Amino acid sequence: MLVAGAFLAEFLSQGQYAPLSRLTPPPAREPFPVHGVAVDRYVPAGLRGGRPLVLVHGFTSEGKDDPRAREAAALLARAGFEVLVPTVPGLTRGRLRPDDVEPVVATLAARPGPVILLGVSVGAGPALLAAADPRVSDRVSAVVSLGGYASALEVLRFWLTGRYEYGDARGRVVHDPELVRMFVRANADLLTPAARAELEAADPERAARFLATLSPELQRYLDGFSPVSVAGDIRARLILVHGRADRAVPYTESLRLAAARPERTTVALVGVMDHVEGGGTAGRQELRDVVALWRVMYALISGD
Repeated sequence: MLVAGAFLAEFLSQGQYAPLSRLTPPPAREPFPVHGVAVDRYVPAGLRGGRPLVLVHGFTSEGKDDPRAREAAALLARAGFEVLVPTVPGLTRGRLRPDDVEPVVATLAARPGPVILLGVSVGAGPALLAAADPRVSDRVSAVVSLGGYASALEVLRFWLTGRYEYGDARGRVVHDPELVRMFVRANADLLTPAARAELEAADPERAARFLATLSPELQRYLDGFSPVSVAGDIRARLILVHGRADRAVPYTESLRLAAARPERTTVALVGVMDHVEGGGTAGRQELRDVVALWRVMYALISGD
Protein backbone atom coordinates (compact mmCIF):
# COMPACT_ATOMS: atom_id res chain seq x y z
CA MET A 1 0.00 0.00 0.00
CA LEU A 2 2.77 2.42 0.94
CA VAL A 3 4.87 1.58 -2.11
CA ALA A 4 1.88 2.16 -4.42
CA GLY A 5 1.29 5.54 -2.79
CA ALA A 6 4.95 6.55 -2.95
CA PHE A 7 5.13 5.53 -6.61
CA LEU A 8 2.09 7.64 -7.51
CA ALA A 9 3.34 10.66 -5.60
CA GLU A 10 6.58 10.59 -7.56
CA PHE A 11 4.98 9.77 -10.90
CA LEU A 12 2.20 12.36 -10.75
CA SER A 13 4.52 15.11 -9.52
CA GLN A 14 7.04 14.24 -12.27
CA GLY A 15 9.73 13.79 -9.64
CA GLN A 16 9.02 16.99 -7.73
CA TYR A 17 8.16 14.76 -4.77
CA ALA A 18 10.31 11.64 -4.72
CA PRO A 19 9.49 9.51 -1.67
CA LEU A 20 10.14 6.22 -3.44
CA SER A 21 13.56 7.34 -4.71
CA ARG A 22 14.51 8.55 -1.25
CA LEU A 23 13.51 5.29 0.40
CA THR A 24 15.00 2.84 -2.13
CA PRO A 25 18.45 2.41 -3.68
CA PRO A 26 18.85 2.83 -7.46
CA PRO A 27 18.10 -0.31 -9.48
CA ALA A 28 20.73 -2.02 -11.59
CA ARG A 29 20.47 -1.44 -15.35
CA GLU A 30 21.96 -4.03 -17.70
CA PRO A 31 21.53 -5.37 -21.24
CA PHE A 32 19.11 -8.27 -21.58
CA PRO A 33 19.78 -10.79 -24.37
CA VAL A 34 16.98 -10.98 -26.93
CA HIS A 35 17.84 -12.02 -30.48
CA GLY A 36 17.54 -9.08 -32.87
CA VAL A 37 16.18 -6.66 -30.26
CA ALA A 38 17.97 -4.08 -28.08
CA VAL A 39 16.61 -4.57 -24.56
CA ASP A 40 17.60 -3.18 -21.16
CA ARG A 41 16.69 -4.80 -17.86
CA TYR A 42 16.20 -2.88 -14.61
CA VAL A 43 16.58 -5.04 -11.52
CA PRO A 44 15.47 -3.86 -8.06
CA ALA A 45 18.45 -3.35 -5.76
CA GLY A 46 18.95 -6.16 -3.28
CA LEU A 47 16.61 -8.55 -5.07
CA ARG A 48 17.48 -11.40 -7.38
CA GLY A 49 14.37 -10.57 -9.35
CA GLY A 50 11.12 -8.70 -9.08
CA ARG A 51 7.78 -9.24 -10.72
CA PRO A 52 8.50 -9.16 -14.48
CA LEU A 53 7.16 -6.21 -16.46
CA VAL A 54 7.78 -5.24 -20.08
CA LEU A 55 7.64 -1.48 -20.73
CA VAL A 56 6.92 -0.42 -24.33
CA HIS A 57 7.92 3.19 -24.99
CA GLY A 58 6.03 5.66 -27.18
CA PHE A 59 7.29 7.84 -30.04
CA THR A 60 10.92 8.74 -29.33
CA SER A 61 14.01 8.72 -31.52
CA GLU A 62 16.04 7.26 -28.63
CA GLY A 63 13.96 4.14 -27.99
CA LYS A 64 14.85 2.42 -24.71
CA ASP A 65 17.49 5.12 -24.05
CA ASP A 66 14.97 7.96 -23.94
CA PRO A 67 15.41 9.71 -20.57
CA ARG A 68 11.68 9.47 -19.83
CA ALA A 69 11.66 5.73 -20.55
CA ARG A 70 14.71 5.24 -18.34
CA GLU A 71 13.18 7.24 -15.49
CA ALA A 72 9.91 5.32 -15.73
CA ALA A 73 11.68 1.97 -15.81
CA ALA A 74 13.85 2.88 -12.83
CA LEU A 75 10.83 4.05 -10.83
CA LEU A 76 8.97 0.82 -11.61
CA ALA A 77 12.02 -1.16 -10.52
CA ARG A 78 12.13 0.78 -7.26
CA ALA A 79 8.52 -0.39 -6.77
CA GLY A 80 9.72 -4.00 -7.01
CA PHE A 81 9.34 -4.87 -10.68
CA GLU A 82 11.99 -6.44 -12.91
CA VAL A 83 11.55 -4.18 -15.93
CA LEU A 84 12.47 -5.05 -19.51
CA VAL A 85 12.51 -2.19 -22.03
CA PRO A 86 12.88 -3.13 -25.72
CA THR A 87 13.46 -0.58 -28.46
CA VAL A 88 10.65 -0.68 -31.02
CA PRO A 89 12.26 0.61 -34.26
CA GLY A 90 9.09 2.05 -35.81
CA LEU A 91 8.42 4.14 -32.73
CA THR A 92 11.88 5.70 -33.09
CA ARG A 93 10.93 6.94 -36.58
CA GLY A 94 7.59 8.53 -35.75
CA ARG A 95 5.49 5.85 -37.36
CA LEU A 96 3.96 2.46 -36.56
CA ARG A 97 3.65 -0.67 -38.69
CA PRO A 98 2.21 -4.16 -38.08
CA ASP A 99 5.70 -5.70 -37.74
CA ASP A 100 6.54 -3.38 -34.83
CA VAL A 101 4.88 -5.92 -32.58
CA GLU A 102 7.78 -8.36 -33.14
CA PRO A 103 10.27 -6.77 -30.68
CA VAL A 104 7.64 -7.00 -27.95
CA VAL A 105 6.78 -10.62 -28.80
CA ALA A 106 10.50 -11.52 -28.81
CA THR A 107 11.00 -9.89 -25.42
CA LEU A 108 8.05 -11.77 -23.94
CA ALA A 109 9.32 -15.03 -25.43
CA ALA A 110 12.70 -14.51 -23.76
CA ARG A 111 11.21 -14.09 -20.27
CA PRO A 112 9.05 -16.80 -18.64
CA GLY A 113 5.66 -15.54 -17.51
CA PRO A 114 3.51 -14.35 -16.02
CA VAL A 115 4.54 -10.90 -17.25
CA ILE A 116 2.83 -7.50 -17.00
CA LEU A 117 2.84 -5.48 -20.24
CA LEU A 118 2.81 -1.69 -19.95
CA GLY A 119 2.36 0.27 -23.18
CA VAL A 120 2.90 4.02 -23.09
CA SER A 121 1.06 6.27 -25.55
CA VAL A 122 1.29 4.84 -29.09
CA GLY A 123 3.49 2.08 -27.64
CA ALA A 124 0.30 0.61 -26.23
CA GLY A 125 -0.45 -0.57 -29.77
CA PRO A 126 2.44 -3.07 -30.02
CA ALA A 127 1.88 -4.05 -26.38
CA LEU A 128 -1.79 -4.89 -26.92
CA LEU A 129 -1.09 -6.66 -30.21
CA ALA A 130 1.61 -8.76 -28.52
CA ALA A 131 -0.79 -9.65 -25.70
CA ALA A 132 -3.16 -11.05 -28.34
CA ASP A 133 -0.44 -12.95 -30.22
CA PRO A 134 -0.93 -16.72 -29.75
CA ARG A 135 2.85 -17.23 -29.54
CA VAL A 136 3.05 -15.41 -26.20
CA SER A 137 -0.48 -14.58 -25.04
CA ASP A 138 -0.30 -17.19 -22.28
CA ARG A 139 2.72 -15.41 -20.75
CA VAL A 140 0.88 -12.13 -20.13
CA SER A 141 -1.03 -11.68 -16.86
CA ALA A 142 -2.08 -8.04 -17.33
CA VAL A 143 -1.81 -5.33 -19.97
CA VAL A 144 -1.75 -1.68 -18.92
CA SER A 145 -2.41 0.91 -21.61
CA LEU A 146 -1.33 4.40 -20.52
CA GLY A 147 -2.75 6.97 -22.92
CA GLY A 148 -2.98 4.32 -25.64
CA TYR A 149 -5.13 3.84 -28.73
CA ALA A 150 -7.62 1.31 -30.05
CA SER A 151 -8.08 2.16 -33.75
CA ALA A 152 -5.23 3.27 -36.00
CA LEU A 153 -7.76 4.89 -38.33
CA GLU A 154 -9.36 6.93 -35.55
CA VAL A 155 -5.99 8.06 -34.21
CA LEU A 156 -5.02 9.02 -37.75
CA ARG A 157 -8.25 11.00 -38.01
CA PHE A 158 -7.47 12.76 -34.72
CA TRP A 159 -3.90 13.66 -35.71
CA LEU A 160 -4.92 14.95 -39.13
CA THR A 161 -8.18 16.71 -38.28
CA GLY A 162 -8.18 17.15 -34.49
CA ARG A 163 -11.58 15.43 -34.25
CA TYR A 164 -12.38 12.54 -31.93
CA GLU A 165 -15.60 10.67 -31.21
CA TYR A 166 -16.92 7.53 -29.58
CA GLY A 167 -20.56 7.10 -28.58
CA ASP A 168 -21.79 10.34 -27.04
CA ALA A 169 -18.25 11.59 -26.35
CA ARG A 170 -16.80 13.86 -29.00
CA GLY A 171 -14.67 16.93 -29.42
CA ARG A 172 -11.91 18.62 -31.36
CA VAL A 173 -8.50 20.05 -30.61
CA VAL A 174 -6.28 22.25 -32.78
CA HIS A 175 -2.92 20.69 -33.64
CA ASP A 176 0.25 22.54 -34.59
CA PRO A 177 0.36 22.35 -38.42
CA GLU A 178 4.09 21.62 -38.38
CA LEU A 179 3.54 18.58 -36.16
CA VAL A 180 0.92 17.37 -38.62
CA ARG A 181 3.41 17.76 -41.48
CA MET A 182 6.10 15.88 -39.54
CA PHE A 183 3.67 12.99 -38.99
CA VAL A 184 2.74 12.93 -42.69
CA ARG A 185 6.41 12.88 -43.73
CA ALA A 186 7.15 10.02 -41.34
CA ASN A 187 4.45 7.98 -43.08
CA ALA A 188 5.10 9.13 -46.63
CA ASP A 189 5.74 5.55 -47.80
CA LEU A 190 2.02 4.82 -47.37
CA LEU A 191 0.91 7.77 -49.51
CA THR A 192 0.83 8.71 -53.15
CA PRO A 193 2.58 12.01 -53.97
CA ALA A 194 -0.81 13.65 -54.48
CA ALA A 195 -2.12 12.42 -51.11
CA ARG A 196 1.05 13.54 -49.36
CA ALA A 197 0.74 17.02 -50.83
CA GLU A 198 -2.91 17.15 -49.79
CA LEU A 199 -2.17 16.16 -46.19
CA GLU A 200 0.91 18.36 -45.83
CA ALA A 201 -1.41 21.32 -46.28
CA ALA A 202 -2.47 20.55 -42.68
CA ASP A 203 -6.04 21.52 -43.51
CA PRO A 204 -8.52 19.51 -41.39
CA GLU A 205 -11.27 19.61 -44.04
CA ARG A 206 -8.99 18.37 -46.81
CA ALA A 207 -7.69 15.65 -44.49
CA ALA A 208 -11.27 14.60 -43.67
CA ARG A 209 -12.04 14.22 -47.37
CA PHE A 210 -8.91 12.07 -47.79
CA LEU A 211 -9.95 9.81 -44.90
CA ALA A 212 -13.46 9.45 -46.31
CA THR A 213 -12.05 7.92 -49.52
CA LEU A 214 -9.41 5.53 -48.14
CA SER A 215 -8.70 2.56 -50.34
CA PRO A 216 -9.72 -0.88 -49.02
CA GLU A 217 -6.02 -1.84 -49.02
CA LEU A 218 -5.03 1.06 -46.75
CA GLN A 219 -8.03 0.41 -44.51
CA ARG A 220 -6.95 -3.22 -44.07
CA TYR A 221 -3.39 -2.08 -43.45
CA LEU A 222 -4.50 0.23 -40.66
CA ASP A 223 -6.60 -2.57 -39.17
CA GLY A 224 -3.39 -4.63 -39.01
CA PHE A 225 -2.04 -2.52 -36.15
CA SER A 226 -5.32 -1.61 -34.48
CA PRO A 227 -5.65 -3.28 -31.06
CA VAL A 228 -9.44 -3.09 -31.29
CA SER A 229 -9.29 -5.66 -34.10
CA VAL A 230 -7.70 -8.29 -31.82
CA ALA A 231 -9.15 -7.25 -28.47
CA GLY A 232 -11.13 -10.48 -28.17
CA ASP A 233 -7.91 -12.51 -28.37
CA ILE A 234 -6.32 -10.83 -25.34
CA ARG A 235 -6.47 -13.35 -22.50
CA ALA A 236 -4.90 -11.11 -19.85
CA ARG A 237 -6.50 -8.60 -17.55
CA LEU A 238 -6.80 -5.24 -19.32
CA ILE A 239 -6.23 -1.91 -17.53
CA LEU A 240 -6.82 1.28 -19.52
CA VAL A 241 -5.61 4.54 -17.97
CA HIS A 242 -6.25 7.78 -19.84
CA GLY A 243 -6.19 11.50 -19.12
CA ARG A 244 -9.53 13.15 -19.85
CA ALA A 245 -7.74 16.18 -21.35
CA ASP A 246 -5.21 14.17 -23.39
CA ARG A 247 -4.26 16.15 -26.52
CA ALA A 248 -2.01 13.46 -28.03
CA VAL A 249 -4.39 10.47 -28.03
CA PRO A 250 -8.04 11.12 -27.12
CA TYR A 251 -9.56 9.30 -24.15
CA THR A 252 -12.29 7.98 -26.44
CA GLU A 253 -9.75 5.43 -27.67
CA SER A 254 -9.74 3.75 -24.26
CA LEU A 255 -13.55 3.74 -24.27
CA ARG A 256 -13.49 2.15 -27.73
CA LEU A 257 -11.12 -0.60 -26.62
CA ALA A 258 -13.02 -1.30 -23.41
CA ALA A 259 -16.24 -1.77 -25.38
CA ALA A 260 -14.50 -4.28 -27.64
CA ARG A 261 -13.25 -6.37 -24.69
CA PRO A 262 -15.32 -5.53 -21.57
CA GLU A 263 -14.56 -8.71 -19.64
CA ARG A 264 -11.80 -8.32 -17.04
CA THR A 265 -11.26 -4.74 -18.21
CA THR A 266 -10.77 -1.71 -15.96
CA VAL A 267 -10.99 1.85 -17.29
CA ALA A 268 -9.59 4.80 -15.33
CA LEU A 269 -10.29 8.17 -16.96
CA VAL A 270 -8.53 10.76 -14.84
CA GLY A 271 -7.92 14.48 -14.66
CA VAL A 272 -4.60 14.27 -12.80
CA MET A 273 -2.80 13.27 -16.02
CA ASP A 274 -2.29 15.13 -19.28
CA HIS A 275 -1.05 12.53 -21.77
CA VAL A 276 1.27 10.07 -20.00
CA GLU A 277 2.51 12.39 -17.30
CA GLY A 278 1.13 14.09 -14.20
CA GLY A 279 -0.94 17.21 -14.75
CA GLY A 280 -4.39 18.64 -14.17
CA THR A 281 -5.65 20.57 -11.19
CA ALA A 282 -6.38 19.67 -7.58
CA GLY A 283 -9.99 19.19 -6.54
CA ARG A 284 -12.51 16.67 -5.29
CA GLN A 285 -12.71 14.82 -8.62
CA GLU A 286 -8.92 14.73 -8.89
CA LEU A 287 -8.67 13.17 -5.42
CA ARG A 288 -11.01 10.43 -6.60
CA ASP A 289 -8.76 10.03 -9.64
CA VAL A 290 -5.71 9.56 -7.42
CA VAL A 291 -7.55 6.87 -5.46
CA ALA A 292 -8.45 5.12 -8.73
CA LEU A 293 -4.81 5.17 -9.87
CA TRP A 294 -3.66 3.98 -6.45
CA ARG A 295 -5.97 0.98 -6.73
CA VAL A 296 -4.50 0.14 -10.14
CA MET A 297 -0.94 0.39 -8.86
CA TYR A 298 -1.71 -1.54 -5.69
CA ALA A 299 -3.23 -4.37 -7.73
CA LEU A 300 -0.17 -4.55 -9.99
CA ILE A 301 2.30 -4.55 -7.10
CA SER A 302 0.37 -7.03 -4.98
CA GLY A 303 -0.55 -9.30 -7.87
CA ASP A 304 -4.30 -9.06 -7.14
